[in-house]
Amino acid sequence: MTDTLQPTPHHRHLEQARAQVIELLSRQALEKDLVSRSAETRKSDVVAQLVARQHQAALAQRLSTFHPADIAFVLESLAPEAREMAWGLVRAERRGATLLEVSDAVLRSLVDSMAPEEISAVVRTLDSDDIADLVSSLPDEQRQAVLEHLDRADQAEVRSVLSFPEDTVGAMMDLDVITVREDATLEAVHRLLRRKKPLPEHTHQLIVVDRSNRLRGVLALDTLLLEEPETEVAQVMNAQPTYFYTDDRDRDAVEAFEKYDLISAPVVNLHRQVVGRITVDAVIDEINARAQSESLRQVGLSEEDEDLFAPIVSSARRRWLWLAINLATAFVASRVIDAFEHTITALVALATLMPIVASIGGNSGNQSVALVIRGLALNQLQPAQLRQILVRELSICGINGTVWGLVLGLVTWLLYTDIKLAAVIAAALLLNLMVAALIGVLAPVLLHRFGRDPAMGSSIILTATTDSMGFLIFLGLASLVLVP
Repeated sequence: MTDTLQPTPHHRHLEQARAQVIELLSRQALEKDLVSRSAETRKSDVVAQLVARQHQAALAQRLSTFHPADIAFVLESLAPEAREMAWGLVRAERRGATLLEVSDAVLRSLVDSMAPEEISAVVRTLDSDDIADLVSSLPDEQRQAVLEHLDRADQAEVRSVLSFPEDTVGAMMDLDVITVREDATLEAVHRLLRRKKPLPEHTHQLIVVDRSNRLRGVLALDTLLLEEPETEVAQVMNAQPTYFYTDDRDRDAVEAFEKYDLISAPVVNLHRQVVGRITVDAVIDEINARAQSESLRQVGLSEEDEDLFAPIVSSARRRWLWLAINLATAFVASRVIDAFEHTITALVALATLMPIVASIGGNSGNQSVALVIRGLALNQLQPAQLRQILVRELSICGINGTVWGLVLGLVTWLLYTDIKLAAVIAAALLLNLMVAALIGVLAPVLLHRFGRDPAMGSSIILTATTDSMGFLIFLGLASLVLVP
């Protein structure tokens, strides 16, 4: 079994399809440029039009065979000019589903040149919750203009979903639900479903309500099919289903779906009346969006940077803050080194060894940061648990610092035949790992307490501390032990 991650056949298919689209677009641009250089203007115009139509037909045919998610993949892989050209060839009835799949940054670039009524026509084919999800990514002015061009029924449902805060269950619920009465027979439910077809996606159970639309339970479809037709719903339903309130946090829903292997679950209001449901595809989308967002925040990037072809100046400007912070922390580390210039001059080996102490401290601290951020996200770190985690991480780093400090000390002794230098670097590595554990636990917790994003600032604080303290500890011990 190999450890190398191989691309799946589906990924290879997408890469080949993207390459074909890019090749068609490049060929069209090249031939258009060559024709424009022709001496005979009238003939060149005719040829250019014929060539353009030929390539557009080929592109439109190729894109028509793609799933909307695959079209989104191709669009995100294209430069702005080619992306706009390819987007113009996507059929109108497929544009709404495609917009749901692209990143927010690319979505805004696609709809930026579209009129509000055009966007409304594109999204009209979608369900109300999908329209709300798409419209929520638009700027406020554009959002209101699009809503005004929707049908009244869609407007009411979309505004209802948009009224919920972004991080709540209400904002991610699906309004397309099938409810049945608890006093109905299974035969009556059969008749209802035959009239209702097609069923909403991910329908594996029906929501059971009373006369006031209050949640009473859920009825699994396999139970509906296998039990006797004259049986009442109340007799065979699950009277204790997992359900959520509209103001529950979306992270709680994600945890429940992961924990209980749910496919869908009812959503109720404060009066326990059914208003929608959550489906597994919405949960998976939320997990993926959160993972992508967190990976960007850890390196100081925002969702705007998801577009690989975003404008250069604005992208550079968004990175200024973090580069400035890194520059400041690096300057502090350099001042620490400068303070021990005489020590380094006396023993040049220190200059080659001190980056090791800082580097290992940073790597060890990042492991602690990752665990604590996960604990905060899952709401697992109460004061008692925080103390346990701190003691645990200090103990782990104490063990690792002792073991690998001895290894590093042995290697240093073999290289420089200086037992004092070996003892100094071993001790420095142990102490810096302890500092890394302390900062790795406390930095994300304190940022969280002050309302800041732990994923965004913890790594910078950790790097600054482990670099500066690593140099200070190592060079300080060297000054005391090695330099007369």
